[in-house]
Amino acid sequence: MMNVCRDIITDYEELVAKADRKFQDMEKGYGDRIKCEIKCSDCCRSIFGLFLIESVYLNLEFGRLDRKKRREILQRVDKAQRELLEIEKRLQDGDQDNQALSMARERVRCPLLDEGGKCALYSVRPLTCRVYGIPTLISGKVRACWKAGFQEGREYPVYDLDGAYRELYQLSKKMLVRLGRKELDRASLLVPVSGSIKTPVEELLNPL
Repeated sequence: MMNVCRDIITDYEELVAKADRKFQDMEKGYGDRIKCEIKCSDCCRSIFGLFLIESVYLNLEFGRLDRKKRREILQRVDKAQRELLEIEKRLQDGDQDNQALSMARERVRCPLLDEGGKCALYSVRPLTCRVYGIPTLISGKVRACWKAGFQEGREYPVYDLDGAYRELYQLSKKMLVRLGRKELDRASLLVPVSGSIKTPVEELLNPL
């Protein structure tokens, strides 16, 4: 699969590299306002989904870990999935907009976060994780980590996360077409990190 979609994977890696460069530029200009540090794990407890290209990429990289580490992570996956299911059941009666807002306020520990407070797949972490500590444009609104020192009412450079999501969608759709999958609407599907890790790649691409 990696060979068939090598150019698409390369485009994804370039998109991620752009996000990293944006973060580095922000550190140079506004380093005193960015509060990210080793073992700071607020972003590792946020609930968000991955586009299919990210989900498949993370799954393949997870498979490269040694068996012991994978087993430890999968134990945390089961716990995260139970917590997500409980939250979904609790919020299911509200309208979709309120559900999304309420879900954004919930916290579930990412199964990739180990006992030492570090990400087991940090070098290949999803795009959203990479820009969490700087101002981002999400659903047309500028948001930043609550720990950050960016002051409300002042203007700062903003990373266009909405634009990045559109690119992730297009890459996901292109991957489905390349692999001959017919359900192209899956390109817009968002998969939790826990599901991305545990679900076989073939099922992610074309569910049974």
